Amino acid sequence: MPEHRSRKDAARNREAVLAAADALFARRGSAEDVTTAEVAAEAGVGKGTLFRAFGDRAGLLRALYEARLAPVREAVESGPPPLGPATPPRERVPALLDAVLCFKLDNRRLVVALEESANGSASPYQASHYEWLHRLLRDVLEQIPGTPGSDFTAHALLAATRADLVEHLAGREGVPREALRAQLADFTAGLLG
Repeated sequence: MPEHRSRKDAARNREAVLAAADALFARRGSAEDVTTAEVAAEAGVGKGTLFRAFGDRAGLLRALYEARLAPVREAVESGPPPLGPATPPRERVPALLDAVLCFKLDNRRLVVALEESANGSASPYQASHYEWLHRLLRDVLEQIPGTPGSDFTAHALLAATRADLVEHLAGREGVPREALRAQLADFTAGLLG
């Protein structure tokens, strides 16, 4: 019984930390300006609890990112068109990229902080969410006759949704959301022919 209670407490603490981080990032407008000590205090847990649950700041950012990405992942893996697996490949590729772009626009500060931390690895391209998106996009591109080098093409298309580029265009240059979506759709259509 004590082990069950401790797992329940750990799960509750984990959720409290994620909710606190989410709230603090939203209030401050930037993940970079929030310390782990502030997140722990907001969640009502000690810093040790935060570190046991997430390992470090990058682990917390990854967990929050994954929690926010979960609905997109679910729609892609088992949802209806235009994101779901039953969608024809020529329609699915632009829908996937649009979903990634919209996700990054909606979560700009978090995504920039995560990509800048290099996801705890030497390269953002080694992050599990990037590998998942790349593999998915590559596999869909392989189903489109005449698409050259689906592996490279998937990387090139995902590069158009990198957080630093999205932040530069939307944040610094003030390009409106719908204009960014239209430009990405045009770029993708041109690439797919």
